[in-house]
Amino acid sequence: MSGAIEQVHGEARTLMRSIIKRIATGPELSKDISREEARLGMRYVLDGAVDPVQAGVFLIALRMKRETDEENQGILEALMDVTQSVSAPVPDVVDLADPYDGYNRTLPASPFLPAILAACGVPTVCHGVESMGPKYGVTHRQVLAAASVSVDLSPEQAAARLGDTEIGWAYVDQKAFCPKLYDLAKLRSLIVKRPALTAAETLLGPIRGRDRTHLMTGYVHKPYPRIYAMLARCAGFDSALIVRGVEGGVIPSLRQVGKAFYYHDKGEEQSLDFRPSDLAIDQPVVAAPIPEDAQREAVEDDPTAPRPENSIVAQLAAQAGLEALGGSSGPTRESLVCGGALCLWHLKRHDSLQSAAAAVRRVLDSGAALKRLKCASGKKQ
Repeated sequence: MSGAIEQVHGEARTLMRSIIKRIATGPELSKDISREEARLGMRYVLDGAVDPVQAGVFLIALRMKRETDEENQGILEALMDVTQSVSAPVPDVVDLADPYDGYNRTLPASPFLPAILAACGVPTVCHGVESMGPKYGVTHRQVLAAASVSVDLSPEQAAARLGDTEIGWAYVDQKAFCPKLYDLAKLRSLIVKRPALTAAETLLGPIRGRDRTHLMTGYVHKPYPRIYAMLARCAGFDSALIVRGVEGGVIPSLRQVGKAFYYHDKGEEQSLDFRPSDLAIDQPVVAAPIPEDAQREAVEDDPTAPRPENSIVAQLAAQAGLEALGGSSGPTRESLVCGGALCLWHLKRHDSLQSAAAAVRRVLDSGAALKRLKCASGKKQ
């Protein structure tokens, strides 16, 4: 090891010892660290400059004492430091950010939202990984791969697809745009609990619009809309739509009152309450259920391990999505109508949810969304 590298590692060890002494001293005595300390600490973890044990303690101790806004911002900035971000050849891009650990109670419809939004004239990117804890659920990558869509594009290739008038959307994987974060998957599995990385990684914005970039993401717990909005501004998103979604995703329940928070032009967030009936949706389920014979069973010796059943559920989700894009009725179609309408309304493409929902139904019924999906898989209609 060269003298310069040894010096860097020495500085990293010294700072990390200081940080851990402050953040890992129990619920009453733990102290917060500065934004810059959080950024440097996270960079040292990403660069492999500290021991893996220290890296794990750093992440879990921050979570257990609860991260401050400054700490969350520092971690996000460290991740952005090592993220490859590419500008697409279009004025506006929607970044659709679902939880990276996927779905394990419902068939995810959101992997098909980008094709719908593209058919409505809104270039859209989604991103994720093959599998991530603690849920190890069915992910965008798994579903899109099951639908024969390319999931191994470079950021440059993904950006180019957003400018392709026949496609207009793309998926890009974390291992392509942020390999140093992707390489922490094993460590994250070992610490079990969700670290601050879980929120930050969805906000990295690997594909940006030439003029503006808009975030659409989901949440479950009440404190998170404010945190996501704060981090979205920090990450440079011009607007954000943060939806209380099924399993923390971007699509709300089909049978309950929905809630979303949003901001425009990096301003303060506002809230929206709506009913499924506002979009002419009448469904007895919150989302398309996983058939009983495909549901996962817990594995007692390792309840967080990836499940082989995921491939079956991904195939079922892909089939349901393709059928919905082909005009078939059912909960997957209505989930896509709801998610697409919220996004179009947020972008001010329509002045009401009803009008936006009608626009989504038109691109489903006409086959325009399915055509975008097939073009992304190399199949022409």
